[in-house]
Amino acid sequence: MASAKIAITMNERTLHRLDRLVKERVLPNRSKAIQDAVEEKLEKLERDRLARECAKLDPTVEMAMAEEGMGEGLEQWPEY
Repeated sequence: MASAKIAITMNERTLHRLDRLVKERVLPNRSKAIQDAVEEKLEKLERDRLARECAKLDPTVEMAMAEEGMGEGLEQWPEY
């Protein structure tokens, strides 16, 4: 996938911590570390959003919808 350069501002304490991890070879470089952190945060936000939306569902209504029509013509269903 194509990449784009951006500029960011970061407080010095965080930058020093990041640089220490790069120097200790825990992280490959600043750019990769920041990219991975942003991707991880975005994925977490998307998972949280999905969980919030799922929490809005009424299990009774969902079960009724899933079973709708199941009682009719059951003898016509193939046996597995």
